[in-house]
Amino acid sequence: MNAHTLFGKNAVVTALAISAISVALPAYALDKVRFGTDWLAEADHGGFYQALADGTYAKYGLDVEIQQGGPGAQNRALLLNGKLDFYLGTQQEQLVGIEEGIPLVDVAAFYQKNAQVILAHPDSDVQNFEDLAKLETIYMTHGGFGAYFEWMKATFGGFRDEQFKPYNFSPAPFLSDKQSAQQGLITAEPYEIERQTGTEPKIFLLADSGYKPYANMITTQQNLIDTNPDLVQRFVDASTEGWYNYLYGDNTAANALIKSTNPDMTDGQIEYAIEKIKSYGIVDSGDTLEKGIGCMTAERYKQLADELVKVKLLNPDTDYTKAFDTRFSCKGTGLKLKK
Repeated sequence: MNAHTLFGKNAVVTALAISAISVALPAYALDKVRFGTDWLAEADHGGFYQALADGTYAKYGLDVEIQQGGPGAQNRALLLNGKLDFYLGTQQEQLVGIEEGIPLVDVAAFYQKNAQVILAHPDSDVQNFEDLAKLETIYMTHGGFGAYFEWMKATFGGFRDEQFKPYNFSPAPFLSDKQSAQQGLITAEPYEIERQTGTEPKIFLLADSGYKPYANMITTQQNLIDTNPDLVQRFVDASTEGWYNYLYGDNTAANALIKSTNPDMTDGQIEYAIEKIKSYGIVDSGDTLEKGIGCMTAERYKQLADELVKVKLLNPDTDYTKAFDTRFSCKGTGLKLKK
């Protein structure tokens, strides 16, 4: 007696159900990946939340947990301690880290332009980047003062240490001082200032004035690259597709996930950030137009290393090539998704 005769229709139904499940599920177990961002969930991380929300990470065999950053978060330290697999870092901290012997490596650059801006009052006499040197005050973080402000002083005449006042992430001091400027990210502070005053401030993107570090870097330990390069490649590729879908496809689910992760985030802030990311070419410009989002080249990486040496923020003997690995990007991944 065969199985069909013994079990009848129930056997057929069970077989079909098992078949359907096997088709729906991946043919392999998903690899667990822990990814830490640099700040609270926001549109600046949109491509990563997109890849999580729309199943792109799962398609690449990855079970990704995104651990948002924010005040008090130590995600870079968690990467160093092996409690994260990837971290969303910056090129400059990576170069300085190599000088300090920290074995971390950048494998992709999702911001072709650093989103750092200097903001001036809309009714001020500041017409171009150099005019910022005429102001009495520039509100900056200590990190900005020790990094891009050194570049500003070395590149343009007139900037001076006396202009520095600490930025405490509130626009109030800037708004009350008409002879001041303020640092910010193009995706955040201008929106908040416009929300409070009704007028957008003047925006000066450092990247468009010659300061050209990558940002939103995928950073990992050298050990992971050595032992599991396939995992690194799949995470970079899936994140790249996520960014294409976020910028050029339906990002509704990703934005919902961002807002549920960071309840303070609003639709207005997200919409503003995406518009600026697109119009200023923050993610998709330059090399990415032909080689794909996330592209990172040795030539571009060297540019910042040379700038840091020039302003004495990096030792000329530092082997900057240890800070990055270009094997995982610039392969045209996701270009067909651009609409």
